[in-house]
Order: sequence, then C-alpha cells, then structure tokens
Amino acid sequence: MEPIMAIKVNGRIANAPLVQDILTRYGCNIKTRIGFHEATQDNCAMDGILVLQLLGTSAEVSSMYEELEKLEGVIPKMIEF
Repeated sequence: MEPIMAIKVNGRIANAPLVQDILTRYGCNIKTRIGFHEATQDNCAMDGILVLQLLGTSAEVSSMYEELEKLEGVIPKMIEF
C-alpha cells in the first residue's frame, strides 16, 4: 500500500505558497491529492488539511516530510493502516 500523508496548514495565506512549492518539487511522488478547508459565502478558514497518497522511495517520502515539517504552522503526519 502506498504511504498516506496528511498535512495541516495553519495560516493558509502565508503558508500555502510555501507548501505548494514543496509539493510541486515532489509532484511525481504524489498519486492523489485532496484538500479540505472550511468555506462559506461569508468566510474562508485560515487553516486547511491536505491528504496525499504518495509514490516513490522511502527516502523521497522522508525528504518531503522533513521539508514540510520545517515550515512554521505546517504539521505533516504519516498515516499507517
């Protein structure tokens, strides 16, 4: 089974471009990407969650995880079943 990573992004306006830069560099290692954030007609939440189904070596997955972990307000977690 491919690894699954969930990423909590606090402060989306500031952090989303930084997270996107990392995800773009590891784009060939991302099989599926799903994003969630609270949005209504009057409000858009400042935090969100991404869920990634990953491909590649454990070294590539670890490297992406470590880069995300260094960003303040970004919390990656690996999900195992």
